[in-house]
Amino acid sequence: MRFALPMIFKNQYYYFISGLPDFSFDSIKLPFTVEEFREMLGESLAPEDKKLLHSCFFSYDNDNLFRLLEKKEGELQSRGIFSRAEMEEIIRQVKEGDTIDNKQAPPYFKKTVKAWIDEEIPAPLKTLEDLVSSLYADYGMAVKNSLIAAWFEMNLNLGNILSAIFARKYGMDVSLVAVGNNEIARLIRENANARDFGVSRELDYYDTILRISEETDVYERERKIDKFRWNWLEENTLFDYFNIEYIFAYLCKLRILERWVNLNAEEGERVFRELITQLKNEIQKPENI
Repeated sequence: MRFALPMIFKNQYYYFISGLPDFSFDSIKLPFTVEEFREMLGESLAPEDKKLLHSCFFSYDNDNLFRLLEKKEGELQSRGIFSRAEMEEIIRQVKEGDTIDNKQAPPYFKKTVKAWIDEEIPAPLKTLEDLVSSLYADYGMAVKNSLIAAWFEMNLNLGNILSAIFARKYGMDVSLVAVGNNEIARLIRENANARDFGVSRELDYYDTILRISEETDVYERERKIDKFRWNWLEENTLFDYFNIEYIFAYLCKLRILERWVNLNAEEGERVFRELITQLKNEIQKPENI
């Protein structure tokens, strides 16, 4: 399927968007994969808008970067912006003190590789994965598009609040689980013992996240988390019809749908229980506590 980029009004994608099939959170079939949609975007978007959407696909590159640095086995994600060869070249250039010559590489790649080389993770972060997540969140919130920046911040807040709630539940140090450098992350670190971590007055969706955290079935809880993300996208693009914001929201919802179409209930329960067990095993209290 190919869509032409309209030439009359720059960055208004009437033909492209009008040709996109609809789907819902409960759809059981994908209209196309995220990878196929990325190829369609590459053929249809203006360069500046294509660059904006790179922020979404960098999440796959983050995983690939981590896998290469940690020398983990298995295939790399194919949906990222960079090939294996490009990613290996970025790592080599940082190792040798050269400037990264790939202009598409986000600046936090260099910080991540240097932290791995020096074996120094800045406090209060504890792992390389924490560092990547924190730097990626900061990068996304600085994107020069209000919807995309807000999406990154909402996801950072969502993850930090849930991490804080479960850290408290399992007797972990709440102040050590928040990543990123926004106001909510700071409040959680400074108010680890407060009932609401000091954030309920700052976020109108705190109570919603709290209710989601009370869901005891891991599979259903993950469904509710993604439904919350989906609803956020719907609410924040009510008046976006033919612009890059609509396309960004469509892409994010497609990613959510793809996850659940490819994950049945039985497999989802097993995977998510393993993730919780891994989280409990990996987070350790500082020796001086």
